[in-house]
Amino acid sequence: MENRILREFILRSLAEDLGNGDHTSLACIPAETNGKAKLLIKEKGILAGISVATELFSIIDKNLKPDLILEDGTSIVPGDIAFYLTGRQQSILKSERLVLNIMQRMSGIATSTHEYATKLKGLKTKILDTRKTTPGFRFLEKEAVRIGGGLNHRMGLFDMIMLKDNHIDYAGGIDKAICKTREYLKRNNLNLKVEIEARSLEDLRTILSAGGVDRIMLDNFSIEDTRIAVKEISGRFETESSGGIDLSTIRSYAECGVDFISVGSLTHHIKSLDMSLKAF
Repeated sequence: MENRILREFILRSLAEDLGNGDHTSLACIPAETNGKAKLLIKEKGILAGISVATELFSIIDKNLKPDLILEDGTSIVPGDIAFYLTGRQQSILKSERLVLNIMQRMSGIATSTHEYATKLKGLKTKILDTRKTTPGFRFLEKEAVRIGGGLNHRMGLFDMIMLKDNHIDYAGGIDKAICKTREYLKRNNLNLKVEIEARSLEDLRTILSAGGVDRIMLDNFSIEDTRIAVKEISGRFETESSGGIDLSTIRSYAECGVDFISVGSLTHHIKSLDMSLKAF
């Protein structure tokens, strides 16, 4: 995680929350009064966001001192203390909601990812996230996926070519989409991996005939068609299953032999993990 990007995110988030001041705290808390707080875990899961929290505290007030008890990736249960925090009470209160918003969401994503990754234990298949993320928060959501045991798909539109249904239709078909893509990469001296979506076994066979890609996404394939597709691809290209796969079906898809399974719900359909920052 790049420190510059994290710092800019924190500063934007603080500006959004603080405006011209935390008037509630300014009204009733003396400026130099020190206090203590603890991050109390209230739900079972996987902890994520500790490294973000420490950077947040240093930006809000360099004299805020976190005493870290747990680290990112730790399995947590209700009653656990993730860290203690000492410093000015006004600074603790400034940080409270932002640190909770970040850590609760990141921990929810890490927990969900861990559940999916556990289903793949013993198999070669890896779990992937998608671009179905919260605008401005993507880099932290993808960090949470890594903490939970998953891998990141492309970060954005810039770091991989991904020919999906609309690209293929607009380009005039699979062959033309691949051909135009290879020409574009050569013309612009770009070294990007190329993934293409297959919507049917017929699409797959057209792609296999055309070549020129690195990975084939089997989109909304049944388990039986996935098994057939993996056999026909026979290791010539990386394979990725996607579309409507959940905890009840992910292992069956993985047992077909695909290299990756992408799950959009890791980041776009998430329940934040319950925790609180309590004064004591």
